[in-house]
Amino acid sequence: MTTLIHPTAVIHPNAELHPTVQVGAYAVIGPKVKVGPGTTIGHHVILDGWTEIGARNQIFPGVAIGLEPQDQKYDGSESLVKIGDDNYIREYVTINRATGAGEATVIGNGNWLLAYVHVAHNCVIEDQVVITNAASLAGHVWVESRARIGGMVGIHQFVHVGRLAMIGAMGRIDRDVPPYTLVEGHPARVRSLNLVGLKRAGFAEDGGQALRSLKTAFRILYRSGLTFNEALEQLNGFLDSEHVQHLYQFLQQSQEPGRRGVIPGKRIKTGEEDEA
Repeated sequence: MTTLIHPTAVIHPNAELHPTVQVGAYAVIGPKVKVGPGTTIGHHVILDGWTEIGARNQIFPGVAIGLEPQDQKYDGSESLVKIGDDNYIREYVTINRATGAGEATVIGNGNWLLAYVHVAHNCVIEDQVVITNAASLAGHVWVESRARIGGMVGIHQFVHVGRLAMIGAMGRIDRDVPPYTLVEGHPARVRSLNLVGLKRAGFAEDGGQALRSLKTAFRILYRSGLTFNEALEQLNGFLDSEHVQHLYQFLQQSQEPGRRGVIPGKRIKTGEEDEA
C-alpha cells in the first residue's frame, strides 16, 4: 500500500513496516526499525536505531525516536527502544535508546507524551501515563501506570514515580514519588493524596473502601508525627488492600541501594517539613 507513504520519505529497505503504516513527508526511517499495524508517522519524524513500535500509535511531526543516548558511557552497542500500542506522541518528543548492550528504553501502552517531552536512555514508562509539555525524564527513570506528570517537570535519573501519582507543573523531582499522591512545589513535597485522579480511577466506587484505606495510610505516613521508619512499621500492620500493599512495598524499595529515597511530606501538626 505505497499510497500511505509520502514520496519524499526516506525509508531504508531493511526497515520493517506493516502495510497499513502511514508515513508523512520527509520522514526518515532507519534499517533496524520495526513498526506495527495502523501506526501513523508524521512528517519530518526520525526513527532510527534498534527501535520496535507496536500498533495504532500516533507519532506527530518532528518526533525523534531511537537515536543514540545522551550518555558519555555509550559505546555504540546494540541497545533498543520498545514502544507498545495506542500511544499518542506529540510534536518534537525525543525518546533515546538505552545505553548498555541489550538494554531498552520502554514505553508501554496507551500513553500520552505531549509536545517537547524528553525520555532519556533506559527509562520505563508503563501504561496510560500522561507526560505534559516539555517535561524531561533523565536516564533510568521508571514511571508506573496512570501517573500524571505536569508541564516542564524535571525528573532526576533513577527516580521512580508511583502508580496514579500526580506531579504538579514545573517541579524538580529528585527522589521517588509515592503512588497515589499529589506532589508539587519548590522544593517538591507530598501535599496530599491524588484525590481527583483516584476518584476518576474508580477508587470511590463500591462504598469507597479503597479510598478510605489509602486515606488512613496517608495519615499514618504524613499526619501522625511518626518518623518514616516508624510510620512504615505501623503501615505494615495495616495492609488491608492491594493498593496499601503496593504503597508499602514502593516505600520500602525506595530505601534500597541504588534508589533515590522518597520525596518528603509536610507535617500539618507542626507546620514543619521533614523527611516523612
